[in-house]
Amino acid sequence: MEIRVVQQEGVRTLYLNRPEVFNSFNRPMALALQEELKKAASDDEVRAIVITGEGKAFCAGQDLAEAMDEQGPELRTIVREHYNPIIELIREIEKPVVAAVNGVAAGAGANIALACDITIARKSASFIQAFSKIGLIPDSGGTFFLPRIIGAQKALALMMTGDKVSAEEAEGMNMIYKSVEDEEFDAFVASFTSKLASMPTKGLGLTKKAVQKSFSNDLKSQLALEEELQVQAGQTHDFNEGVQAFLEKRKPVFSGK
Repeated sequence: MEIRVVQQEGVRTLYLNRPEVFNSFNRPMALALQEELKKAASDDEVRAIVITGEGKAFCAGQDLAEAMDEQGPELRTIVREHYNPIIELIREIEKPVVAAVNGVAAGAGANIALACDITIARKSASFIQAFSKIGLIPDSGGTFFLPRIIGAQKALALMMTGDKVSAEEAEGMNMIYKSVEDEEFDAFVASFTSKLASMPTKGLGLTKKAVQKSFSNDLKSQLALEEELQVQAGQTHDFNEGVQAFLEKRKPVFSGK
């Protein structure tokens, strides 16, 4: 079972489950993660998704034993069929996707974490753009997301050197949302994602879409998109519930619809 799945009160947690190799990706795990992301996207009981790692690591990237196997998939196949669909699914899912980085996130593992909507890391965790150490370029959306998050200069420096970035450093340069003390990490992730799962899911999904489009839109186009998406949000059950709760001076109970 390359992906271990846990569902709890609207939050579906997907554990990368190859701890003996620091959760490095092989083809079965990549395809299994794609399948579980699709299931979570279409399941109305899922209102927030967490990707995390089993054991000590989040993900060490590609399993190089598979990449070097003459009988295994070639690099083009690995990028096109394994990683690109994962990144596209994370970005397209109209629900919050949180990376809970419990340990080292290297190579594709680092970039999958950065592709998520919100990234939370243990203070003992680290991020490494390890590709240059073996003569490759960052994939899994790394050259797209990292420069946009921290700027081209810092991104290129980290990509070219392959230097390790601590969770605290990552938070300081706005690479991630928050670094959390190790002993508080599990409780923080549980509380944070439970909060997301209790909020108006449709509205959060539309917010995600608006922010993503803002990087390619000009102001006029973005204002028009906000208008369109606001109308959609205003047609949801949760909008009506939120307004009614405000008028009645009570806490809203959102259904995600």
